[in-house]
Amino acid sequence: MLKELKLNKVGPCEALEAHFAPRLNLITGDNGLGKSFLLDIAWWALTRRWPRDLNKALVSGYGARPTSAKEGSIEFSVEGKANKDVRYRSTFSPSDEAWTGKAGRPYNPGLVLYAMADGGFALWDPARNYWKQKGNTDVQERIPAYVFGPHEVWDGLYDPERGQLCNGLVNDWAGWQKENGPAFQMLCDVLRRLSPPGQAELKPGPFARISLDDVRDIPTLVTPYGKPVPVLHASSGVRRVVALAYLLVWAWQEHQEASALLEQAITPQVVFLIDEIEAHLHPRWQRSIVSALLDVTQALAQTYAQVQLIVATHSPLVLAAVEPQFNGDLDAWFDLDMVKNEEGTAEQVLFQRRHYVRLGDVSRWLVSEAFDLGAPTSLQAEQALHDAREAMGCLGRGQAVAADRLAKIEQALHASLADIDPFWALWRYALAPAETAK
Repeated sequence: MLKELKLNKVGPCEALEAHFAPRLNLITGDNGLGKSFLLDIAWWALTRRWPRDLNKALVSGYGARPTSAKEGSIEFSVEGKANKDVRYRSTFSPSDEAWTGKAGRPYNPGLVLYAMADGGFALWDPARNYWKQKGNTDVQERIPAYVFGPHEVWDGLYDPERGQLCNGLVNDWAGWQKENGPAFQMLCDVLRRLSPPGQAELKPGPFARISLDDVRDIPTLVTPYGKPVPVLHASSGVRRVVALAYLLVWAWQEHQEASALLEQAITPQVVFLIDEIEAHLHPRWQRSIVSALLDVTQALAQTYAQVQLIVATHSPLVLAAVEPQFNGDLDAWFDLDMVKNEEGTAEQVLFQRRHYVRLGDVSRWLVSEAFDLGAPTSLQAEQALHDAREAMGCLGRGQAVAADRLAKIEQALHASLADIDPFWALWRYALAPAETAK
């Protein structure tokens, strides 16, 4: 488990300190303030490798550099076996272009999964990715982590030195389905749990061929309209969820196999980093995806494993959807925001833990500290409402408002608000004295 992360002169924030909750951690903030960057740092802290260092096909996951090499530092603590906390502090060496610190392999934080926003995926498995002991020159080091570009999730991950590392979704799914063994049953169960509520479940269908040049058996999904759709032709949202389902099953199956070969216990901890969890998903799916992934990960890891999710999101539905299960002792909400510095002369990025309050209506989340909108409407409606409230305030104080100004505001309201919007009652009431005076 990742318990604490402290950054100094690294990334958009001058200083950042996060104390993560043991189960669910939600991260919000505007574009460019560092949500994805923070997940990259979390992955590095747990595995000691930047994603792109292990796979040059990625267009994200680059190694971080401090804004000041002398002052920059990354400090973090992880909880490993027997609830033992281990703390590290790393500084940056410009000559080596690398973060220095305690040498050797990372302390075992359990299974670490990272779903990137572009469809890439990374996995660190304590049974397969521990480095070989220092000084053992006869045995090749194990691969530091499995890092997939978006296409490699589907077509397989190959390493020139080590050979085929993963067959990919298409081939593995087809093989599992033909065997109809535990892996396929697990995949079916995960797909069912991740299916959007109120719609048909994601179910594997018969194999298909999609090209004369592609002789693979392509898995399909059964559709409500009775026509199986090859997974390669599925919608972006379905492909995102199907890829997550496959990678979760593949990661857990391979971890169990490796643990058995090593004659060691299965990991008691799983950390799952997810960037833009709502990517490509319909609002119906956004309402269920967090609870579904918590359910799936816990089901895979079974009752003896602790599961920690660290999730970045732009979706107010995601925050509203977790209200029934949010527990302040187990969960946390963090927000990145632009604020004025102490002198008020410039803006700076601030990372802080917010007090999670159940707001109910999604529109209230839009105007909350998570998203900072002035109104849960179009920009035009927000401006019209602002002008209307300003005019209403003047009228309420007995101040005159020019008739042409009121007419322009009314025209803007008609152009941007629904006829049944409750604001109309307030507006009519405020204008009543002026109309009577005429």
